[in-house]
Amino acid sequence: MKIFLAQQNYHIGNFEANTAKIIAAIEDAKNQNGDLIVFSELSVCGYPPRDFLEFNDFIEQGLAAIDKIRQAADTIGVLVGCPSRNPKIEGKDLFNSAYLLYEKEIKGIVNKSLLPNYDIFDEYRYFESAYEWNVLRFKGKKLAVTIGEDIWNLGDDPLYRICPMDELIKQQPDIMINLSASPFDYVHEDGRKSIVKRNVLKYNLPMVYCNTIGSQTEIVFDGGSLVMNANGDLLTEMPYFTEAMASVIWNDDGTFSDGVVRTSATVKDAELMPEKFEPNKSISKIHSAIILGIRDYFGKMGFKRAIVASSGGIDSAVVLALACEALGAENVNALLLPSQFSTGHSVADAEQLSKNLGNHYDIIPIKGIFEEFERSLKPVFNNLPFNVAEENLQSRIRGALVMALSNKFGSILLNTSNKSELATGYGTLYGDMAGGIGVIGDLYKMQVYALARYINRGKEIIPNNIIEKAPSAELRHDQKDSDSLPEYDVLDPILYQYIERRQGPKEIINIGNDPALVSRILKLVNTNEYKRNQFCPIIRVSPKAFGIGRRVPIVGKYLS
Repeated sequence: MKIFLAQQNYHIGNFEANTAKIIAAIEDAKNQNGDLIVFSELSVCGYPPRDFLEFNDFIEQGLAAIDKIRQAADTIGVLVGCPSRNPKIEGKDLFNSAYLLYEKEIKGIVNKSLLPNYDIFDEYRYFESAYEWNVLRFKGKKLAVTIGEDIWNLGDDPLYRICPMDELIKQQPDIMINLSASPFDYVHEDGRKSIVKRNVLKYNLPMVYCNTIGSQTEIVFDGGSLVMNANGDLLTEMPYFTEAMASVIWNDDGTFSDGVVRTSATVKDAELMPEKFEPNKSISKIHSAIILGIRDYFGKMGFKRAIVASSGGIDSAVVLALACEALGAENVNALLLPSQFSTGHSVADAEQLSKNLGNHYDIIPIKGIFEEFERSLKPVFNNLPFNVAEENLQSRIRGALVMALSNKFGSILLNTSNKSELATGYGTLYGDMAGGIGVIGDLYKMQVYALARYINRGKEIIPNNIIEKAPSAELRHDQKDSDSLPEYDVLDPILYQYIERRQGPKEIINIGNDPALVSRILKLVNTNEYKRNQFCPIIRVSPKAFGIGRRVPIVGKYLS
């Protein structure tokens, strides 16, 4: 049996485009004498559809798309994901389902059992869990079809009381097939391979695992679909961050005609979250994820042009370089907004960066605008000394100007705040925190430097002076970030322990950190939740990003 995997990039709710893409892949597989083609989880409507699932018309369009795809599934079997209705009054109205289509008929429907309700996932809000488990029969074979999370519990996870494969194995299936929408983070690739390996070894069955790719605002799906034999050897591993199709020949005796590309011994046995912060970890994949995140955000929203406030600092330099790579330099404008506190080298560095990248840039000095604000505010400020009010005023002037150009020319502002700043509140609401999407908001400052060095791996794109100089917001004379924050090589590892690893203060102190410093940093994180709550979506690359995957009370008192 020739089995195809279709790793595709879907647009949530764009049933016409998604259906056309799915049918094109079916026709391609048929032309190559395919017997079965497997698509990813909720491929018809795109994942995650969220509250669109509450619209009856959305569900009807999905079911109509299944009918259209069914007509193309004449000489080939098709496994495709789409919501289905729950016929019972009890429970929620919908299932997250996989449809087996063949001979222009719906041959079977499998419903997802394990509905993740953690981090970015919220499936239990919409779907009912499966209450029965049956293999699907196809061309004399019994297929154990599961969806996403269903393979992540092998009977040893207390989070779930059901192990779908423990039920399906009782029917003596011949192969496992999983339709997935598994998002990217910089440790999750190993986790996916390890969970597939654990399944094939436990049940002594091969597995075909089809994942989606593409970015849905903040969530990036990286693909990496794979086929593993019953020994845990990797036979096929599809590319990451790109659409692709692949096929394997599955023999009647359960073996594959395809050769081994990685032996079981080289596949990790677990997803390992580093115990300590590693700023260079998976930096090439982080780079690819952010490029895809920018590209899909613009492409799926119908946007063409981007604008970046370019300061001559490392954050805006990295964002500008990524934007030019993702969208083309001709579609990116940089706006330099120097003040009387800006150093000459910052302006020169920002200009040189744009010359290296080939993007257009404009310069609007803000000194005169700032001084006019100062004159207007002087009677109310009562000659109080210069402080954060004047600093934030500069940032808000810049925000107003860059948004003016955004509105005038239809460009989307890319935010340049990093995770260290967002964690500690080192940013100005309605100023440098403005933007349509946060490009590096899930990267700590040390990761931003690592990414800059990666961008420069072939030649100097980001001027070395930007990478080497001490970071500064340049909102007052001789200002440095270290005036307000601990040095980043001290700050970032503590933030990582608290945010990614969810370690409490005692645990963080016990690994060798100063108690007063830990208390100060964690208090900054918690008291600035109100700022992050007003922030734009952030492209997610870590196991715990700010945004939909981290929900803490704004007025909570924990650690504060």
